Parts: sequence; structure tokens; C-alpha cells
Amino acid sequence: MSARITASIYTSHVPAIGVAMDLGKTGEPYWQPLFAGYEPAREWIASHMPDVVILVYNDHGNAFSLEMIPTFALGMAPSYEPADEGWGARPVPNVDGHPALSAHIAQSVIQQDFDLTLVNDMLVDHGLTVPLSIMFGQPDAWPCRVVPLAVNVVQYPVPSGRRCLQLGRAIRRAVERFDDDLDIQVWGTGGMSHQLQGPRAGLINQPWDTAFMDRLIADPVGLADMPHIDYLREAGSEGIELVMWLIARGAMADCADAAGGADLAGGADAAGGAGRAAPSVAHRLYHVPASNTAVGQLILEDRS
Repeated sequence: MSARITASIYTSHVPAIGVAMDLGKTGEPYWQPLFAGYEPAREWIASHMPDVVILVYNDHGNAFSLEMIPTFALGMAPSYEPADEGWGARPVPNVDGHPALSAHIAQSVIQQDFDLTLVNDMLVDHGLTVPLSIMFGQPDAWPCRVVPLAVNVVQYPVPSGRRCLQLGRAIRRAVERFDDDLDIQVWGTGGMSHQLQGPRAGLINQPWDTAFMDRLIADPVGLADMPHIDYLREAGSEGIELVMWLIARGAMADCADAAGGADLAGGADAAGGAGRAAPSVAHRLYHVPASNTAVGQLILEDRS
């Protein structure tokens, strides 16, 4: 049996969520409602444990500085250490990678005309470790291996939603050609609406966030055409992180093209995977605020 993508998970990666866990504050009145909201997701993952997570996130100036900002950077290493983000590294386990799967994805995706930066030594920050903590709690070791995929949503120009959806589809084609028997999930992280500076600092747009989640489920191809200015105007300067959710969504069966082409324009490609079932919603959460950010979480199960 070859590798297969069985689900996608979408979640905010607010650094304060990790701090709340690290300092034992999850039961405090401010945090308790959010962590209660995470419990169904943790119950779900306990019975749907993947072998590998392809985790899409953005680095926050720890692995990459403004001197070098790759658009798409794929981790190739056997392990990744948590970064010191200015207050010490998070007290979480090192992340075990899957170099063979990373190498296969790199080969396949680059042959599909995506220019990936391949990173053999990389620190991972809260963008990657907080989603793991949200889903798995505080274990002595993470229960699955992780292939990190860092996306530039920090310095413009950033990739379009359309390009992100295409990359997710290319990743699915790569996974389906990997011979090992692996249960793989793709996680898209970041968002939801928030702005960290300027006159609109603290912006939260609940109606827009809710509509974004609705469209992500039902109309990912249409959502992928949303221009960057809409993210900025409606979801704040950091809301652009939500384009990363489209990579995970593109990896689901109903977005896969029947012919195996990489272009979204025209025919079966534009409509999604011909004859492939839409995913089912296993969990959905929206909560405000966590720090100064709207928090979203969604689990979609592949029914193909």
C-alpha cells in the first residue's frame, strides 16, 4: 500500500497559546474556554493518529531573517530543535522529521515546476510547535513525525492563494506516489484575523473569518482567487497567514485534478477532482480572543 492523505487540519498558531500551556495557565478563566474547545480535536487525533504530518507554517524570523526569505522552504532533516524566540526555547520535544518522504516530495514537487528551497538544518518556532501542542498536549515525545513546510507570509511579495492551492495539489500527487504505507495528514496553520501593529492593532473580524471557513470547506477553488488586498483589508496585516490553509485544503481529494496536471485553469482542474468526494467536517472551532487574535480550528476528513 502506498502513502495516503487521510485528513487536513487547520489551526491558528498564536504564540501565547503555547506560553499558556508551558506555564500551566490553561485552566485560568481567560484560557479555559479556548482549551475546552480544543478537547474534541484532541479526542479526534487520538483515534486518527497519523504516521507523518506535513505541517505548513510560517517562520517568524528564527530560521530565516530578512537577509534570506524563501517563498516555500521544505525541511529535509531527521530532526528539528525548537528555536529560542527571545525568551528561551519552548520546553517541548525536538521534532522528528522524515527525510525519505521529504526527499520524495522535493523531487516530485520540483518536477511539477515548483521551486522549493530545501533546508537541511532548520530551527522551528511557535508557528510549528504550537499546533503540535494544541493537538497533542505536552508529551515527552511527539507521537508522529513531521515534514515542515515554511511559507513566506512575512515579507511581500507573498504567494497567492491560487499558488498555495496548487502546491497542496502537487503535494498530494507526491504523497500518492510514495511507496511506503503511511497515514499522512496535512496541516495548514496561522491566522485568523489579526493585526499586531498600527492604528488597527487588535483587529478581529468574526464575520469575515466565519465566511472564510465556510468557503474553505465548500469552495476552495473560488477562495483561492481572493486577492491579497482582501486579506489585508478584512483580516488585518497578519491575516494573510490564512493563505497557508489553502495548501492543506489543496491536498484533499476533491481538489485533486483527474488528469494529474499542475494548472488550475480550465476543465476538471478548475472544478476540482472529478468524481472525488468532498471531505467531511470532523471538528470546527472559532474563539475570540486569544491574546489579540481570533482563533480558528477545523478538521476535514478525506472520504476518497
